[in-house]
Amino acid sequence: MKLEFPKGFWWGAATSGPQSEGRFNKEHANVFDYWYDIEPEAFYNQVGPNVASNFYNSYKEDIRLMKEVGLNSVRTSIQWTRLMDDLEAGTINEQNVQFYNDVIDEFIANGIRPVINLHHFDLPVELYHKYGGWESKHVVELFVKFAEKCFELFSDRVTDWFTFNEPMVVVEGEYLHQFHYPNLVDGKKAVQVAYNIQLASSKAIASFRKINQNPEGKIGIILNLTPAYPASNAEGDLKASKFADLWLNQLYMNASALGEFPAELVAVLEKDQVLWSATEEELTIIRENTIDYLGVNFYHPHRVKAPDVSADSLAVDWLPEKYFDEYEMPGRRMNVDKGWEIYPKAVYDIAINIRDNYNNIEWFISENGMGVSREERYLNEQGMIEDDYRIQFIEEHLYWLHQGIEEGSNCFGYHLWTPIDCWSWKNAYRNRYGFISTDIRTQKKTIKKSGHWFKEVAATDTLDMTTEVR
Repeated sequence: MKLEFPKGFWWGAATSGPQSEGRFNKEHANVFDYWYDIEPEAFYNQVGPNVASNFYNSYKEDIRLMKEVGLNSVRTSIQWTRLMDDLEAGTINEQNVQFYNDVIDEFIANGIRPVINLHHFDLPVELYHKYGGWESKHVVELFVKFAEKCFELFSDRVTDWFTFNEPMVVVEGEYLHQFHYPNLVDGKKAVQVAYNIQLASSKAIASFRKINQNPEGKIGIILNLTPAYPASNAEGDLKASKFADLWLNQLYMNASALGEFPAELVAVLEKDQVLWSATEEELTIIRENTIDYLGVNFYHPHRVKAPDVSADSLAVDWLPEKYFDEYEMPGRRMNVDKGWEIYPKAVYDIAINIRDNYNNIEWFISENGMGVSREERYLNEQGMIEDDYRIQFIEEHLYWLHQGIEEGSNCFGYHLWTPIDCWSWKNAYRNRYGFISTDIRTQKKTIKKSGHWFKEVAATDTLDMTTEVR
């Protein structure tokens, strides 16, 4: 079976500054830099972000490898902690301005479209220690200063901008589930942080439209969408699914694409006395500065059931999970290395939801991928990793994405996470995701079988299915 994708389709991959560049020549530490400095044992094999995949020093060679696997677009991020000299004054580090200029120019010289994101979990830690990070609207204003510098410096060549990557992960990791520094559990703060990040995104979009130097320039946001499937059609399970979708998906989708937070969610948060502090002026900014297009990160579905304990039960603190429990569907397919369910059809469900409920906004798969540990198990005699499992994973997701496009969803691209194996926060290099492998001891990089396969797909805009879709 051959599947034809639209001409000009983005065939690419995504990474981020803090996960690829290393900490070379940085003025400031971000929250993960700091966490590693004070608690290295929290990170797999105590491997931190100091070197990552050495992109700061090897970007020319790395970009040539990306070209060799056929990528026509690559998303990365500009690090707030690298670009800025004085965070309060908004002054820049000229040496690192030159670095990002060189990176952008190198992508363009190699025929790769640079797609630039502004925040990838890398808040400067001093802004947390001084102001509480995203709890503070002053930090919102400092982020806007940083964004404006990026637009002034780089929008003459960069067409594609995104404000935040996975803002809900910041909310959950830092304030609910303790997998990002500062590892708090504080539902009220989590709700305010969710709002403040949306405000920061909308304000940055407003600035972009004043500063942007590129007539074709667009700006959006990257959201991790996890369709919330109910365990059954029972009323309690459906109600749990509804709230999970409101919190995990619609909060940012509605505010970013439609300019309003979902009314049902606002009503619940207000009833529970945790609703964010907002002004009419701020809400007007959010309403008037919606995104041009959307990036969707998808890895796994979310399956929920009615909570075992009533949502009205007394609790020390508010958590969104009072309204739903996790559900492990019997017989589900799993990536056992990562512990995530594999359910490619969710991509189709996302496509149709965007088509029907979000004005069929332009969008692309901005991350999708399969993290596998000990990939050296699959080295052949020529020294190449034969990652057929990754090829199958991509094929299945592209099949369902193609189905959504055929039915009218306005999707223009697919990016794998990630081009080159990169540092993955607390997991460090435990799981590998890339088209290109990294030996973290020598920084030798080698194209995997999936990279050679993807080059042919990208060159022809055609997927010749070898996998039976399940």
